[in-house]
Amino acid sequence: MRSYVRSVLAQNNSRGSTVIIKNGKPQQISLGWAWYGKRIGNGNSQVVYPTGSLQKVVTAAIVIQLMNENLHTSQRFTQNTKISRWYPNLKNADNITLGQLLTHTSGINAGNTEPDRNLEYSEDDAINWVIDNINNNSTGTPGSYFYNNSNFILLAGIIKKVSGQSYEDNFNTRIVNKLGLTNTYLYQNIPSWKTDSISYTWNAKNYQDPEYVKRTVASQLPGAANMFTTPMDYYKIQVGLSNGQILSKSDFHYLTHLNSRANNYSGGLYLDNNDTIKSAYGNITDTHFGIWVQMTTDNRNGLIMFLNQTVGDENAQKNVGYQILNHIKPYTFIDR
Repeated sequence: MRSYVRSVLAQNNSRGSTVIIKNGKPQQISLGWAWYGKRIGNGNSQVVYPTGSLQKVVTAAIVIQLMNENLHTSQRFTQNTKISRWYPNLKNADNITLGQLLTHTSGINAGNTEPDRNLEYSEDDAINWVIDNINNNSTGTPGSYFYNNSNFILLAGIIKKVSGQSYEDNFNTRIVNKLGLTNTYLYQNIPSWKTDSISYTWNAKNYQDPEYVKRTVASQLPGAANMFTTPMDYYKIQVGLSNGQILSKSDFHYLTHLNSRANNYSGGLYLDNNDTIKSAYGNITDTHFGIWVQMTTDNRNGLIMFLNQTVGDENAQKNVGYQILNHIKPYTFIDR
């Protein structure tokens, strides 16, 4: 398996770190440099990678935890609760449910959450910027699907409003500490002895056009794309989403089958093949990362692929992963 995966990556001029899951056993396989200039290899214990939108399921899971904890209290809320409860001054909030944030069906389509604004935001400031951005732009009809980071940044704010603690505190307590993760951080908490990966493109040779996720950009995206981890830690997160460590199986089903979903996306994941396959893709604007997870929902087979050198678009990157997935378990996975 190791030689096959490395060969596929090399043949496609791709570099990165992967975790291959076959028959319930995860194996890390990496190729190339995470930071070419310092010759720090992919898979090195110093290196963490941005997850982009692969963070969204983590944020969604925290919301479900809080929903369960408040079920029998005066603070009870459900997927049908209107978000005006937490955001009374947000445009159209009386018509948007919590579930619609979780399924990108809020109608919110205000953009520009990822382009660097060259300011380092606190959680509150990042959320307030999103509120102002939504209020100053047109909004679509709730119920219509439009993938937008704003939905999950607003969810980070709801987590703080419900729990009385920051998203950061909830993330560390409910995810990192609960699972005993040693390589998972929000950007601002990456320790000095770790480094986040640099991204590259292939252009006649490897390691061209280096770009990384800037601190300012990460600060703009709490709850949506400011998590950094390794493929092995992310595997543990995926397992924890249904084994009782983060969510139970029934909670995971609730999360991924919200009433407001307009397609196969719900709570940060896409489900396919009669709910037997889960997947998500992530990257960050103006970088070259290609972050993709596709696993069976029983967590026994699949691929977590953190590419830091890519060639082509999202589909080209997924083609690389699909070659590997077919080697893990033929006739099981999907190509997109």
